[in-house]
Amino acid sequence: MFNLAFLVIVFPITAFALIVFFFNRNKRLSAWTAIAGIGAAGVVAYGVLFQALGVGPELAKHPFIAYVPWFPAGQTIFSMGWLIDPLSAMTLFMVTTVCLMIFIYSQGYMHGDPRYSRFFAYISLFATGMLGLVISSNLLELFVFWEIMGLCSYLLIGFWSVKKPSETHIDDAQLVRAAQAAKKAFLTTRVGDTIFFTGMMWLYIRTGSLDFETVFKPETLEFLAHDMTAIGLPSAVIIGLLILAGTIGKSAQFPLHVWLPDAMEGPTPVSALIHAATMVAAGVYLIARTYPIFTAMEGSIAMEAVAIVGAFTALFASTIGLAQNDIKRVLAYSTVSQLGYMVAALGIGAFAAGSFHLITHAFFKALLFLTAGSVIHGVHTNDMMKMGGLRNKMPITTWVFIIGGLALMGIPPFAGFWSKDEILAHAFEGAQHGEGLLLAVYVMGTLAAFFTALYTGRQIFLTFFGEARDHHAYEHAHESPPVMWVPLAILAFFATTIGFIGAPQLGAGYQVFVSEGLGFHVAPFDYLAAGISFAVALAGLGLAWLIYGRKPLAHGAVDPLSRWLGPIWTLLKNKYYLDQIYGLVIEQKRGPAGETGRADSVRVQPGILMLFLAWLGDAFFVFDRWIVDGTVNLAGAVGRLFGNISGWIDRTFVDGLVNQIGLFTNDVAAGLKLIQTGRVQNYLLIAITGATIFAFLFLIR
Repeated sequence: MFNLAFLVIVFPITAFALIVFFFNRNKRLSAWTAIAGIGAAGVVAYGVLFQALGVGPELAKHPFIAYVPWFPAGQTIFSMGWLIDPLSAMTLFMVTTVCLMIFIYSQGYMHGDPRYSRFFAYISLFATGMLGLVISSNLLELFVFWEIMGLCSYLLIGFWSVKKPSETHIDDAQLVRAAQAAKKAFLTTRVGDTIFFTGMMWLYIRTGSLDFETVFKPETLEFLAHDMTAIGLPSAVIIGLLILAGTIGKSAQFPLHVWLPDAMEGPTPVSALIHAATMVAAGVYLIARTYPIFTAMEGSIAMEAVAIVGAFTALFASTIGLAQNDIKRVLAYSTVSQLGYMVAALGIGAFAAGSFHLITHAFFKALLFLTAGSVIHGVHTNDMMKMGGLRNKMPITTWVFIIGGLALMGIPPFAGFWSKDEILAHAFEGAQHGEGLLLAVYVMGTLAAFFTALYTGRQIFLTFFGEARDHHAYEHAHESPPVMWVPLAILAFFATTIGFIGAPQLGAGYQVFVSEGLGFHVAPFDYLAAGISFAVALAGLGLAWLIYGRKPLAHGAVDPLSRWLGPIWTLLKNKYYLDQIYGLVIEQKRGPAGETGRADSVRVQPGILMLFLAWLGDAFFVFDRWIVDGTVNLAGAVGRLFGNISGWIDRTFVDGLVNQIGLFTNDVAAGLKLIQTGRVQNYLLIAITGATIFAFLFLIR
């Protein structure tokens, strides 16, 4: 099956092409084509996983790699190919399973949308990008699929940025928000992508290759670890930091996290795709795939940077989630926080734990987003303050959301407990040995776990319990159709059970499979650390119950946390004003949307940074025109003057002498040619005459 692994790309990209070119007028056929494409890819992915399990941990040390020539570049021939190891096999299983559930769910959620077929074409291409990235055999190929996902995120986040007359459910303000969110996501991630591409070029310059098989050879890694640069850091560190920048952009880590919450303007299945099975998972996967570069040297600064960025993001985003009322936006900040856990885990050497959390998080976060979509589909609002009491109208949705919430909080035995607890256990083990960085990671991770339980509990109690705070929304509430809740039930099953594949009490099969062959340390199960983690989660959930569950909020009530926290609540609600700071620095809105509500009617003015760059550009233009160009033009004028003088001398003396000689020679030749008649008689006459003259001269001498 390893030889056929490339088919995981072929099936969804074929579905995309069929929908675009042939089936786009038939909505039902378009949907089933997309589902068939990802389903067929799933069959291949499961086959690959079963074969990989048969090989065992040895596959991590000796992965399967196949190459196909791509294009020549000088003396190098770039190849495309596919690489199968335990990490890619598990990720293929996760991506295809979660995507299949999202695709099926989308039939119900997008029902009636005029661009129904286009939506399924886009998500098929989106899945292609992630699947291609997972099995890529080199960084250049990975970057191509990485950018495909960037394009798809732009198209899908801004899916409702163009309104058709039949789309009465989309207001003009939403059009503007969707367009702005799409541009924000695309441009923000481009920052990280550009830096990541710079790292790729550096790696290629220093090693002459981007193939993982070549780059990960011990001698190549040894060279990178000792190849000092002009700034005093080895190439391995520089390349690692540049790759980290790509992850910061793609996986929404601080400070490039700002695009992900705004990405909620896209349809909810898109949110689930981005947050669970594609896009943000790609950034974490990138670090995991290039992990040998990060670990090429002991005590790498790049590893420390990964740990610090991840731990800070986990805590930072979890605090913002406390003060959000949009049900999807809370989950968005939850994703940013959970991605921080994964990045921090990789930074502290917990390779198995970080990649394990990537797998488990995909299932329960897809479940939470799709369940939130089910709620929105029923009540037609995202505002949790207008919800309440929905457990009576939407019992299935309520229970699957609670399952996803418990998994997110890390309550045993749900999936999140096993993966997140292992990350904290690894940090706890290092903290006990006096390692300051691991102590900081553990403290920030534990605090983030508390806030995660608090905002998740708040979300559950505000949405499903108590009494309805908006009777209009409550009256419209209804349970979603089977095409939507059946995928939720399947995801809820995985959110409950998938963690057991890494449970130490059951042999820690995932950790053994993924990391044993690589020799990475796996922290043993620590009951003290697990107990602290569980207690912290219960404390957060208990506090949420005391505030929102024991005495549910009534219609029009003010959130108690906003009263207690005061200005801190305002700070959190405004996301630490980072969007405003970025707006001040880069771009500011100058006026409201016009009557059309189109995105192009929103006028903006440049921010401080853009004004500075504009001034700097003007200054460089003046310098270039008057100094650089002036110097060049002066040198040109002087050159022309000397050239004219030299030309006159050349024409008058050099060419004049040569020309005179040529004219004299020409005149002589003109005279001599008159005697060249071609007649023998004439030549004989001249010869006799000449001989006679010479004889006469001899006689008279």
